Amino acid sequence: MSTTIALGQPTVGDAELEAVASVFASGWLSGAGPSCQAFEAEFAQAVGTAHALATTNCGSALHLGLTVLGAGSGDEVIVGDYTFPATGHSVLWSGAAPVFADVRPDIWSVDPTAVEAAITSRTVGIIAVDVFGQPADYDELRAIADRHGLWVMEDAACSAGATYHGRPAGSLADIATFSFHGRKGITAGEGGALTTDRADLAQHARKLHTYGIEPALAREGSRDLPVPSFDEAGYNYRMSDVAAAIMRVQLRRLPDLLAARRHVAARYAELLSDLELLTLPAALDDREHPWQSYVLTLDASLDRGAVAVDLRARGIQCNFGTYASHLQPVYGQTRSCPVSADLFARHLAIPMHANLTDAEVETVALAVRDVVTSPTNRR
Repeated sequence: MSTTIALGQPTVGDAELEAVASVFASGWLSGAGPSCQAFEAEFAQAVGTAHALATTNCGSALHLGLTVLGAGSGDEVIVGDYTFPATGHSVLWSGAAPVFADVRPDIWSVDPTAVEAAITSRTVGIIAVDVFGQPADYDELRAIADRHGLWVMEDAACSAGATYHGRPAGSLADIATFSFHGRKGITAGEGGALTTDRADLAQHARKLHTYGIEPALAREGSRDLPVPSFDEAGYNYRMSDVAAAIMRVQLRRLPDLLAARRHVAARYAELLSDLELLTLPAALDDREHPWQSYVLTLDASLDRGAVAVDLRARGIQCNFGTYASHLQPVYGQTRSCPVSADLFARHLAIPMHANLTDAEVETVALAVRDVVTSPTNRR
């Protein structure tokens, strides 16, 4: 096959180029400028929170969130195990210790029962991950947190446009964090955001994301020469105005992008649901799935590596799902998360993005059918 069908692909064009050109003409390209300010207001409105802060990426947003929530040395933070390690890394950056909790076998987000079992006297909070965009069980998690005096953070890295019980992702916890990496539903190549309804957390995060002072834009128009004073060590976690301009366009595209991804997911379900060697991803009725990825669970009899090599040879990009964090050596964990470990071993992501045509989806599905039914791809 001469044409490769990409695993993920951004949807960008002339509107994004025009937005970037406008920023170039303004002369303000650096972080936390007018375009960032406008994007933050628009993004907060989209996710239904009082505050949004544009950041360099989701990892920096997670770190800011943990810092302003007070996580530090001697604390434990419970983390949904099935996630890219940025979630666990951010806990380490804060000085606290991640404690990984196993996940649901159907939607792969953290199991509330496992969360409650992991709580100790050192636990200060819970990070739930919206795995591949579908929100976790926030009503149950909030009830657990309230019983034990904990905060809840939503790792909504993949969740732009998702909902849970009619509420937008990003508004479901004390703080939420988003990613705008190139494979996400809306993207500037890189970037992130922190959202919250709490003014105190938002104000502190904004200070810390600019080295510990107010952004320069806050001093524009002053009649004297204000000289900021540093009373707290912060970070350079600001999104550039170039990226923010792209994100403003992407946010306007979001409804169409979501509709396209949901169409692709529906077609995959039609074309693959009869295959006994596959389990298709679940989308629960009480939440809207944004389909950042489309991830198949392969039967244990299949050799995932062989399946992947065969698909790639046919021009179909694919990859594993995400990580069973407790198995990563950096964390030194002894806790067992068997559901997450099983998903880590058997998940396979196939092409999912808003640019896929029906013909490409059918080509992918036919290739998957051939590959998983081939005797050469059995263990």
